Amino acid sequence: MGAAAPGSEQAAFEEMLNQVAQSCASAGGAGQVPTDGTVERPADRKPNAPGGEPSLAPGASPPDGPVEPGAPTGPGAELNDRDWCASVLHEQRIIETLQGVSEPDPVKVRKALNGLGYIDERIHGLQQEGEKTRFYLDLREKGGQLCEEGLAAGEVTEVTVCPPSAIKAAGGR
Repeated sequence: MGAAAPGSEQAAFEEMLNQVAQSCASAGGAGQVPTDGTVERPADRKPNAPGGEPSLAPGASPPDGPVEPGAPTGPGAELNDRDWCASVLHEQRIIETLQGVSEPDPVKVRKALNGLGYIDERIHGLQQEGEKTRFYLDLREKGGQLCEEGLAAGEVTEVTVCPPSAIKAAGGR
Protein backbone atom coordinates (compact mmCIF):
# COMPACT_ATOMS: atom_id res chain seq x y z
CA MET A 1 0.00 0.00 0.00
CA GLY A 2 3.01 2.28 0.23
CA ALA A 3 3.66 2.14 -3.53
CA ALA A 4 3.25 5.20 -5.71
CA ALA A 5 -0.24 5.74 -7.02
CA PRO A 6 -0.88 4.98 -10.69
CA GLY A 7 -1.07 8.02 -12.95
CA SER A 8 -4.87 8.09 -13.20
CA GLU A 9 -5.28 7.77 -9.42
CA GLN A 10 -2.73 10.55 -8.85
CA ALA A 11 -4.47 12.75 -11.42
CA ALA A 12 -7.85 12.18 -9.74
CA PHE A 13 -6.31 13.04 -6.35
CA GLU A 14 -4.82 16.26 -7.72
CA GLU A 15 -8.18 17.14 -9.30
CA MET A 16 -9.93 16.61 -5.95
CA LEU A 17 -7.39 18.89 -4.23
CA ASN A 18 -7.90 21.51 -6.93
CA GLN A 19 -11.70 21.35 -6.57
CA VAL A 20 -11.45 21.90 -2.82
CA ALA A 21 -9.02 24.79 -3.29
CA GLN A 22 -11.20 26.25 -6.04
CA SER A 23 -14.17 26.22 -3.65
CA CYS A 24 -12.17 28.53 -1.40
CA ALA A 25 -11.30 30.87 -4.25
CA SER A 26 -14.86 30.95 -5.63
CA ALA A 27 -16.24 31.75 -2.17
CA GLY A 28 -14.61 35.15 -2.34
CA GLY A 29 -11.11 34.38 -1.16
CA ALA A 30 -9.35 32.83 1.73
CA GLY A 31 -11.10 32.25 4.98
CA GLN A 32 -14.52 31.66 3.45
CA VAL A 33 -16.23 28.33 3.20
CA PRO A 34 -19.07 28.16 0.67
CA THR A 35 -21.29 25.76 2.64
CA ASP A 36 -21.41 27.81 5.82
CA GLY A 37 -20.77 31.37 4.65
CA THR A 38 -17.84 33.25 6.06
CA VAL A 39 -15.35 31.46 8.25
CA GLU A 40 -12.66 33.58 9.86
CA ARG A 41 -9.20 32.38 10.79
CA PRO A 42 -9.07 31.55 14.52
CA ALA A 43 -6.95 34.59 15.39
CA ASP A 44 -9.59 36.84 13.84
CA ARG A 45 -12.45 35.42 15.90
CA LYS A 46 -13.61 37.13 19.01
CA PRO A 47 -15.04 34.81 21.68
CA ASN A 48 -18.77 35.17 22.14
CA ALA A 49 -21.26 33.61 24.45
CA PRO A 50 -24.28 31.81 22.94
CA GLY A 51 -26.32 35.03 22.92
CA GLY A 52 -23.65 36.84 20.91
CA GLU A 53 -22.38 38.75 23.92
CA PRO A 54 -18.61 38.77 24.47
CA SER A 55 -17.71 36.03 26.92
CA LEU A 56 -15.94 36.88 30.16
CA ALA A 57 -14.79 34.77 33.05
CA PRO A 58 -17.18 34.90 36.02
CA GLY A 59 -16.52 38.07 38.03
CA ALA A 60 -14.21 39.55 35.39
CA SER A 61 -14.58 43.14 34.22
CA PRO A 62 -14.69 43.90 30.52
CA PRO A 63 -11.65 45.72 29.12
CA ASP A 64 -11.83 49.51 28.79
CA GLY A 65 -10.65 49.61 25.19
CA PRO A 66 -10.76 47.33 22.17
CA VAL A 67 -9.12 43.92 22.50
CA GLU A 68 -6.93 42.79 19.65
CA PRO A 69 -6.66 39.06 18.97
CA GLY A 70 -3.24 37.49 19.44
CA ALA A 71 -1.18 36.01 16.65
CA PRO A 72 -2.27 32.54 15.60
CA THR A 73 -0.38 29.69 17.20
CA GLY A 74 -0.12 25.97 16.56
CA PRO A 75 0.00 24.14 13.24
CA GLY A 76 -2.67 26.34 11.65
CA ALA A 77 -0.40 29.37 12.01
CA GLU A 78 1.94 27.87 9.39
CA LEU A 79 -0.77 27.71 6.72
CA ASN A 80 -1.33 30.26 4.02
CA ASP A 81 -4.93 31.46 3.58
CA ARG A 82 -5.62 29.01 0.73
CA ASP A 83 -4.47 26.01 2.77
CA TRP A 84 -6.34 27.21 5.86
CA CYS A 85 -9.60 27.46 3.93
CA ALA A 86 -8.99 24.09 2.25
CA SER A 87 -8.30 22.51 5.66
CA VAL A 88 -11.79 23.43 6.83
CA LEU A 89 -13.34 21.84 3.74
CA HIS A 90 -11.22 18.67 3.98
CA GLU A 91 -12.05 18.34 7.68
CA GLN A 92 -15.79 18.68 7.05
CA ARG A 93 -15.92 16.06 4.29
CA ILE A 94 -13.70 13.59 6.15
CA ILE A 95 -15.61 13.91 9.43
CA GLU A 96 -18.98 13.51 7.70
CA THR A 97 -17.80 10.32 6.03
CA LEU A 98 -15.98 8.76 8.97
CA GLN A 99 -18.88 9.42 11.35
CA GLY A 100 -20.79 6.84 9.31
CA VAL A 101 -18.10 4.15 9.70
CA SER A 102 -18.99 1.73 12.48
CA GLU A 103 -16.07 0.12 14.30
CA PRO A 104 -13.48 2.19 12.40
CA ASP A 105 -10.44 -0.04 12.04
CA PRO A 106 -7.48 0.89 9.77
CA VAL A 107 -8.87 -1.07 6.80
CA LYS A 108 -12.29 0.64 6.98
CA VAL A 109 -10.73 4.07 7.51
CA ARG A 110 -8.40 3.67 4.52
CA LYS A 111 -11.33 2.48 2.37
CA ALA A 112 -13.43 5.50 3.44
CA LEU A 113 -10.57 7.94 2.74
CA ASN A 114 -9.92 6.28 -0.63
CA GLY A 115 -13.63 6.69 -1.41
CA LEU A 116 -13.25 10.45 -0.84
CA GLY A 117 -10.33 10.55 -3.30
CA TYR A 118 -7.39 10.46 -0.87
CA ILE A 119 -4.74 8.11 -2.25
CA ASP A 120 -2.71 5.54 -0.31
CA GLU A 121 0.61 7.34 -0.79
CA ARG A 122 -0.85 10.36 1.09
CA ILE A 123 -2.43 8.37 3.96
CA HIS A 124 0.05 7.71 6.77
CA GLY A 125 0.24 6.28 10.26
CA LEU A 126 -3.02 4.32 10.23
CA GLN A 127 -3.02 2.87 13.71
CA GLN A 128 -5.67 1.24 15.84
CA GLU A 129 -6.01 2.82 19.30
CA GLY A 130 -8.61 0.80 21.16
CA GLU A 131 -11.88 1.33 19.28
CA LYS A 132 -10.47 4.32 17.35
CA THR A 133 -8.08 4.65 14.42
CA ARG A 134 -5.52 7.45 14.10
CA PHE A 135 -4.35 8.62 10.68
CA TYR A 136 -2.48 11.44 8.95
CA LEU A 137 -3.13 12.91 5.51
CA ASP A 138 -0.38 14.63 3.56
CA LEU A 139 -2.16 17.32 1.56
CA ARG A 140 0.91 19.41 0.79
CA GLU A 141 0.93 20.72 -2.75
CA LYS A 142 2.16 23.76 -4.64
CA GLY A 143 4.41 24.83 -1.77
CA GLY A 144 1.66 24.53 0.85
CA GLN A 145 2.01 22.95 4.27
CA LEU A 146 -1.40 21.31 4.76
CA CYS A 147 -1.46 18.17 6.87
CA GLU A 148 -4.52 16.71 8.60
CA GLU A 149 -4.49 14.44 11.63
CA GLY A 150 -7.58 12.37 12.31
CA LEU A 151 -8.99 10.08 14.93
CA ALA A 152 -11.79 7.99 13.45
CA ALA A 153 -14.21 7.14 16.25
CA GLY A 154 -17.68 6.99 14.71
CA GLU A 155 -19.87 9.87 15.85
CA VAL A 156 -17.00 11.51 17.77
CA THR A 157 -14.49 11.51 14.89
CA GLU A 158 -12.01 14.38 14.97
CA VAL A 159 -9.88 15.82 12.17
CA THR A 160 -7.53 18.78 12.71
CA VAL A 161 -4.58 20.50 11.10
CA CYS A 162 -1.23 19.03 12.07
CA PRO A 163 2.34 20.21 11.54
CA PRO A 164 3.95 18.78 8.38
CA SER A 165 6.59 17.14 10.60
CA ALA A 166 3.82 14.76 11.79
CA ILE A 167 3.76 13.21 8.30
CA LYS A 168 7.43 12.29 8.52
CA ALA A 169 6.96 10.94 12.04
CA ALA A 170 4.05 8.80 10.76
CA GLY A 171 6.22 7.25 8.06
CA GLY A 172 5.61 9.68 5.17
CA ARG A 173 7.98 11.89 3.24
